[in-house]
Amino acid sequence: MFVPSILHHRSCRFSCDRFVPDTFGVLCWNVYKQNTKHKGFQPFLQRLTKEKEIDFLLLQEAHFRDDKHFTLPNFAFDAAANLEFRGEFYGVLSASRVESKSSQAYLSEGRESLIGPHKSLLMSTYPFEDGSTLFVLNIHAINFRENQRYYRELERFLELMKHHTGPMIIAGDFNTWNKKRIQKLHEIREELTLKTVPFKQLDKVKSFMGNHLDFIFYRGMELLEFSVDKDHGVSDHNPLFAQFKKTD
Repeated sequence: MFVPSILHHRSCRFSCDRFVPDTFGVLCWNVYKQNTKHKGFQPFLQRLTKEKEIDFLLLQEAHFRDDKHFTLPNFAFDAAANLEFRGEFYGVLSASRVESKSSQAYLSEGRESLIGPHKSLLMSTYPFEDGSTLFVLNIHAINFRENQRYYRELERFLELMKHHTGPMIIAGDFNTWNKKRIQKLHEIREELTLKTVPFKQLDKVKSFMGNHLDFIFYRGMELLEFSVDKDHGVSDHNPLFAQFKKTD
């Protein structure tokens, strides 16, 4: 259960776009394992993707199998499992209107406890029409461990991403429930020259003791708009939306 038999899952059963458009939307959401169980999930997501022209869905605590297509037509997905139960898998999932060029799944080095699960992260690349590449890291950071273990996990994804140049998005549930974790996260962000989508407390981002847990970071793009949608009733996290325009 705590070591999945298949780490990287992938499905592309529909006709996808060839390239990431120069202006595109990203939705980041911890769905609390409700994406295939909650009857309101699919209609809510269908409405949101149409209203906001979303091209990427970066989900945490998603439920998936690579022999099933994604909830929405014309979206391919890659996923990294951290849990398996009776042939069903859970972890981070990156769905997109453009099939990924490459995708690599990873497990955290540490576990949530001595016998608990690892956490998963997924690094994927997507092509722009001009030949450049968009790098996307979807992460669900380790939670119930001491700060030093948390720091080591953040430094690991810095190592994964620091050699990449060009447009980049790092997003997910970072479990930054104290000030020291947030400080370390922003140190890593600065090393990668990433900007933060500036969600505010009033936006109702999932928080603990006033500390945001969910973030979207980016570089090589202009942020056009951003919002948090609270009208869903699916998860205890609210989905974060950001629209970007690629810059030269």
